[in-house]
Amino acid sequence: MLAYIVRRLLLIIPTLLGILLINFLIVQAAPGGPVEQMIAKLEGFEAAAGGATGRISGGGSEVAVGGSNYRGAQGLDPELISEIEHMYGFDKPASERFWLMLVNYLHLDFGESFFRDAKVTDLIIEKMPVSISLGLWSALITYLISIPLGIAKATRHNSNFDIWTARRSSLATRSPAFCSPSY
Repeated sequence: MLAYIVRRLLLIIPTLLGILLINFLIVQAAPGGPVEQMIAKLEGFEAAAGGATGRISGGGSEVAVGGSNYRGAQGLDPELISEIEHMYGFDKPASERFWLMLVNYLHLDFGESFFRDAKVTDLIIEKMPVSISLGLWSALITYLISIPLGIAKATRHNSNFDIWTARRSSLATRSPAFCSPSY
């Protein structure tokens, strides 16, 4: 039994690495990364300075210019684009970026939030009391319902109550939260 538990605990490591790798690859393949967002902000500032028609007409922003891989980089200095890539680490190969991400995660350094301009660990710590409270209350309510219900079902095996509660709980677990029947 102990060997089984140890094997299961050791399987957590490759599973977690696989999840992190798949997440990393999806984020790398998805359009609209941090470099593209910064380029869009800079283009928006330039268009606002030059008039509103630059943003409305598009100005050929679909075409990459100057060897850049980013849409919307037309008219920006290639040195500025390389500086932005360096700032976000996109000047390194993907394997090195993945390794640096793993090392940072091991040191509990999750970086800066793009939306709040704060450290992610600070945001997690700020929201932790609410998350712990919700988790504890949901566990308490769950156990206050499930333990008495399990005892009642065990003492009334194959009765109408047992069949009705089994069907009701099966229906509740199969339906999504937004269309669960109201009790």
